[in-house]
Amino acid sequence: MTSNQFFEVFEQSILDYHVFDSIEQQAKNPFEKEDFKFLLYQKNWIDTVQWHLEDIIRDPQIDPVEALKIKRIIDASNQKRTDLVEYIDSYFLDKYKEVKILDSATINSETIAWAIDRLSILALKIFHMNEEANRESAKEKHKINCQKKLKVLNDQKKDLCNAIDQLIQDIQLGKKYIKVYKQMKMYNDEDLNPVLYKSK
Repeated sequence: MTSNQFFEVFEQSILDYHVFDSIEQQAKNPFEKEDFKFLLYQKNWIDTVQWHLEDIIRDPQIDPVEALKIKRIIDASNQKRTDLVEYIDSYFLDKYKEVKILDSATINSETIAWAIDRLSILALKIFHMNEEANRESAKEKHKINCQKKLKVLNDQKKDLCNAIDQLIQDIQLGKKYIKVYKQMKMYNDEDLNPVLYKSK
């Protein structure tokens, strides 16, 4: 698969979400679990739900109790997102484990999965910026500004897709090697977050 194909799966997930446009809606993944697209779809669905949670929590009139509830949901969503990115990295680590690494090979500062994570978020930015650029109730100046931003986002998509494809190709050729670092997030860990372990 190419990064443009990754992006197509993200677009499908975003469109499927907006059929319901509800943070309560569970993903109905159209792909088989053995298909890599299944992981991509799940990843973007998490991102899409979280995108809308982030919108809701910024409502200046939101009830503080409701805001705290949503913050907890966002924290849990972030953990799911991180876990899934690391799982995708493990997929690539296994996929290319037999590649002969060149002596001159270097490591990339960003893994394939974390680059895919950025592409998933970028798909959401493009979708929602396009909505704003075409919103009937918006003023013309707003639409023009959003069109300009949309062009930049599409340029970014092209560059990011090229970078991901180049990274995968370099790994396949042994020019780059994969090294996965677990994120080791501390704020959700009852043994590492002092607020949590002091309350035990």
